[in-house]
Amino acid sequence: MDQRPAISASQAGDGVTLAASGNWTVTEAERLNGEIRQAARLPSGTRRVTIDLSGIDRFDTAGAWLIHRTARNMVNDGLEVVYTGIGPSREILIGEVEKSDRPPAEPRREAPFVTALVNDTGEAVIQSGRDLVQLSSLLGSTVLIMAGFLFRPWRMRLTSITYHLEYMGLRAVPIIALISFLIGGIVEQQGAYQLRYFGAEILSIDLAGILVLRELGVLLTSIMIAGRSGSAITAELGSMKMREEIDALRTLALDPVEVLIVPRLIALVIALPLLTFVANMSALAGAGLTAWIYIDVTPQTFLPYLQNAVALNTFLVGLIKAPFMALVIGMIACLEGMQVKGSAESLGRQTTAAVVKAIFMVIVLDGLFAMFFAAIDY
Repeated sequence: MDQRPAISASQAGDGVTLAASGNWTVTEAERLNGEIRQAARLPSGTRRVTIDLSGIDRFDTAGAWLIHRTARNMVNDGLEVVYTGIGPSREILIGEVEKSDRPPAEPRREAPFVTALVNDTGEAVIQSGRDLVQLSSLLGSTVLIMAGFLFRPWRMRLTSITYHLEYMGLRAVPIIALISFLIGGIVEQQGAYQLRYFGAEILSIDLAGILVLRELGVLLTSIMIAGRSGSAITAELGSMKMREEIDALRTLALDPVEVLIVPRLIALVIALPLLTFVANMSALAGAGLTAWIYIDVTPQTFLPYLQNAVALNTFLVGLIKAPFMALVIGMIACLEGMQVKGSAESLGRQTTAAVVKAIFMVIVLDGLFAMFFAAIDY
């Protein structure tokens, strides 16, 4: 059977019949475009056009578009157009082509700057409220599960906790120690330089010791952990959500919070105070080395002076903050990971949001603790 596409025209009175045959597919679209334009040149006096599709063997979207375009142009010229031999499947395809043949939508008008600012602010406030509700729900589930470990300690996943503790704690020691060492040296150098005008360079040791132990040690450690471990938690949970592994856990009657979130939170709460201690010691070592080089204070002099400058409560303030900051970082990272949808774009967006929100909340929490400890004079 000859399957070469063709279209022929036959006239009967004031009507014309266009009969299509062969394969009307995309591979023949270029040649058919010229033929159908030639066939559509109707004689004068034509009022009615019948398009016969019964002779078509194969028909795809390109062929449907050529037929639809021809019929549309004829209707625009005031002719009556009907189809014959169309069949259910071809009718559906031509209908879909007709639906898509619409003029482009008018470009969306940008809202005024003030209106857009108010809208964005409102959406941010609403989203913050939703995040707070979800965080509260996740925190409640976590507390209940941890309380259950008191009565059923065998359900605690020690292997998972140990693994995450190694990754979040032990493997983070080098970068935490290096950065804290450098920051401690910078604080000591700047303090000594500014206090030199008053002849009080030695007080830079007090400045570095108190600032590092109370604020900088735990704050820098929390920010680095939020960027390092927080992003990793969000990416891990988000990837599992995309691959439907979390749904598989629920199918197996396992609670994702107990299996995935609680071990990470426990490991983070244990690791951050230990890393804060490492950061404090590294920063003080950097400050001591800088004091030795910059103001000629030897380690034998630096250590006793530092011991007199700081008290035990100065050291404890930083460590008291650490578990709370770890809990905030872990909760935000886990929540954002569980909100990942089925695309890589969503994974990247939620990971970025987790890091930004965690760092913001860490700074806010540090400010609240600073006001609290100042109020109780601790």
